Amino acid sequence: MKAVHHEPALECQTQGPTIYFDGSCPLCSAEIDHYASRLGGDQLQFVDVSEENAVLGTGLVSSDAMKRFHVRLVDGTLVSGASAFIAVWETLPGWRWAARLSKIPGATRALEAIYKLFLPVRPAFSKLAQSFGARAANPRASRK
Repeated sequence: MKAVHHEPALECQTQGPTIYFDGSCPLCSAEIDHYASRLGGDQLQFVDVSEENAVLGTGLVSSDAMKRFHVRLVDGTLVSGASAFIAVWETLPGWRWAARLSKIPGATRALEAIYKLFLPVRPAFSKLAQSFGARAANPRASRK
């Protein structure tokens, strides 16, 4: 797995969105490594919310950040769930097709419903990903 350099988020950014991810989760870490390694990944900022000193910025607390995928847009707007994934996809040229599909009427609502169904089984998928070699970015962190 490629090592991702994670920087604390700044309230005012000059690059792209800030992704808040659970570095204690092997599946989440693999996904973030994937995004970081794609064309345009250098425009993304990454904050491992499993780190005790993670800088989350206005409107986001650690417990919420550990439960759902969040992204802070360049203008400071905080989005989560399907909207957060779409924000990432819009930044990455190889994923813009997915962002375009999300603009189909009802698609974002459907993606959010699927995401909500996924959340309770995320730990099982994370264990499965670990059995295939995925590793947590922050393996010493306890899941909050």
